[in-house]
Amino acid sequence: MPSDSEKPISKIYPVTSTDSLKPGQMSCFDVNHQRIILARIENNYFAFDEMCSHEEAELWKGALREDHIECPLHGSRFCLRTGKPVEEPATVPISTYPVTIKDGKIFIELVDG
Repeated sequence: MPSDSEKPISKIYPVTSTDSLKPGQMSCFDVNHQRIILARIENNYFAFDEMCSHEEAELWKGALREDHIECPLHGSRFCLRTGKPVEEPATVPISTYPVTIKDGKIFIELVDG
């Protein structure tokens, strides 16, 4: 078990307001020097890596399908909740990030380092 000094430190970052995304929309943001996509499915918000794990394709150019993002290059689909690929050719997950809503603002949690 890692000691307290070895545990990764995470920080909460403000991203945007809840009304900036309509249901079914997504947008890419620079958060702490990382490109993160924020997507809204109904009243749920998801944050995940901008790039596909299979090829260098920008996922924000893809399509939201229920709770999945489809890569525009080869059609790989990833679960927005877990980042796991649910359709090939991708086999490596994308990173997902916890989202918090407070006072009409969207925050995401990133590990520093």
